[in-house]
Amino acid sequence: MTLPEVSPERLAEEWAADKDVLQSLAENGDVAHLVRLIDVSFRGSEAALDRLEESAEELGFEVIEREEDEEDGEISLFLGCEQAADAAAIKALTLKCLQIELLYDVEYDGWGCTAEDGTGQNGQD
Repeated sequence: MTLPEVSPERLAEEWAADKDVLQSLAENGDVAHLVRLIDVSFRGSEAALDRLEESAEELGFEVIEREEDEEDGEISLFLGCEQAADAAAIKALTLKCLQIELLYDVEYDGWGCTAEDGTGQNGQD
């Protein structure tokens, strides 16, 4: 599967937000190179999310859940992958998610994970 090219402006916009999340993780004692579950979310029509869910494994993700927002009825699909949360790994993940956004006609809504300090106290070491 060939993923489409993302505009540099769109990537820069997401990367600016990613850097804030990475800084927050670091302030909470995160050891960025530790591999953990990173979740990503996409919003879109049910048909578009169905197509993405069917391709999740091929794209390197596992399906976590689908959720409907009680206020606006928007549907979100949460996918996960095991990886580190260092800057290079997150930038590559964000690029891939923006490519998925274009390919599947969905809206990438960001990523998240727990801070991992290597002591096993944060639930996913």
